[in-house]
Amino acid sequence: MGRWEPNARDRLAQAAMTLFQEHGYDRTTVEEIAARAGLTERTFFRYFTDKKEVLFGGSDALHERIVTTIAEAPQGTAPLDAVSAGLESLAPFFKDRRDHARARQALLSAHAELRERELIKLASLASAAADALRKRGVTDPTASLAAEAGIAVFKVAFERWLEDPKAQDLSRHIQLGLEELRAVTASTGANTAPSAPPRPPARARKS
Repeated sequence: MGRWEPNARDRLAQAAMTLFQEHGYDRTTVEEIAARAGLTERTFFRYFTDKKEVLFGGSDALHERIVTTIAEAPQGTAPLDAVSAGLESLAPFFKDRRDHARARQALLSAHAELRERELIKLASLASAAADALRKRGVTDPTASLAAEAGIAVFKVAFERWLEDPKAQDLSRHIQLGLEELRAVTASTGANTAPSAPPRPPARARKS
């Protein structure tokens, strides 16, 4: 068995973020990350498939949390409300990690391959949420629409949270985003409501 290294995953993640900021993502190697953490490359690959994965290592925990919260929502909860509860349950994962999240976001903004990986992660999260809704008996397209809309709200809320000068809690931004979504859909529904059918043309006079 390999030698046990306490907090190896966290040490590697912190070392990677430090090096990404100091030298740039492209110039940083796995060897350098392992060395900065005081570990070996072999240890690195026990936790991450590559240096990109360091930035997405918490995805499994997010999946598990949102799926569990949706599954445990009270019977009769509307699909979007169940997804909303799942999204708000993710906020504690980011508590006290705003600086880290902002540094990570800067890396994503600078590298197309990382943005692509982020979109894949969000799509996977939406798929997991939709599956959780289906297990509650919600049929498609409602399950897919509620999940996709919820993840879109989460993406916008997360970006607002990073930029918020008041540093309000992420859950608050999620709530605001959901309120805006409901307002938009209500407004759209009102604007697109079917109008009264046109009056039939008057009959031509008989000659």
